[in-house]
Amino acid sequence: MVAAIRVPRSQRAKRELLKHAPKLIETGKKTLILHGTKTSAVLNSVLADLFHLKRDNAVKYSKKNDNIRPFESGGETSLEFFSLKTDCSLIVYGSHSKKRPNNLVLGRTYDHHIYDLVEVGVENYKSIESYVYDKKLAPKLGSKPFFAFIGEHFESVEELKHLKEVLLDLFKGEVVENLNLAGVDRVFVCTAISPTTVYMMHCALRLKRSGTSIPRIELVEVGPSMDLVVRRHRYPVESLKKEAMKTADHAKKMKNVTKDPVHGKLGKVYIPDQQIAKMSLSNDVKGLKRERREAKKNKDHSKKQKINPE
Repeated sequence: MVAAIRVPRSQRAKRELLKHAPKLIETGKKTLILHGTKTSAVLNSVLADLFHLKRDNAVKYSKKNDNIRPFESGGETSLEFFSLKTDCSLIVYGSHSKKRPNNLVLGRTYDHHIYDLVEVGVENYKSIESYVYDKKLAPKLGSKPFFAFIGEHFESVEELKHLKEVLLDLFKGEVVENLNLAGVDRVFVCTAISPTTVYMMHCALRLKRSGTSIPRIELVEVGPSMDLVVRRHRYPVESLKKEAMKTADHAKKMKNVTKDPVHGKLGKVYIPDQQIAKMSLSNDVKGLKRERREAKKNKDHSKKQKINPE
């Protein structure tokens, strides 16, 4: 079977084909998880748990990468390459050194170029496996989470404002217009302990009877939990930020105007009803003069018939 392919022969035809082409629906952002040159047992467990939380929309590479230096000039080239290769717009990179132990870099990309980065240190970590709870309460795959950011530092400290934006992008999943509350079964609670430290824990929601139509909600900690100590930041470049925030311009809709690929722009003109009965006619109308001539001729003819009877 041979399928016919419609090839546009002009820019106008190309625009028409694009107009009728099926619109793409943007899904949730994919996350790329990478290991650095050296990682600790704690960091390996952190990356594994993050992949478990994002397993419906994440790619994880376990191979060690030597040439990734996110905060150094030219060190982000490998990150951009992996982002393009896996089509991921969120990046989680783990590394461990004496100067920066249990180091975690959270980053976002725009058009597969590094948009911004946040570097945090992981402390007081508890993995998912260390929690004991009823497995029926475990959050379902692909469910939407709640977020609770507790502490005034999230509003006053720029570094924590930035970390808040990145965490929201990392865990929020797909953007939806309608939400079934029965499918919201988890919450991320982030507490600003100090201007540089955030305690983050992951809890399941347990609904109980309250005697009213609104159930009582209990939090059951299911892990992971950790302290995130802010270290370094890389804010987006102003030009890249301006381009990323750009939205599509919607042309102003013109009333009673349509576009046709053959006839071009078509418009409808509405004319009100003409009140002919109420229109005033002048004596100079040719039709009236003709009627008067015919009436006069008929009158003269009837007079002649009276004068000369047969």
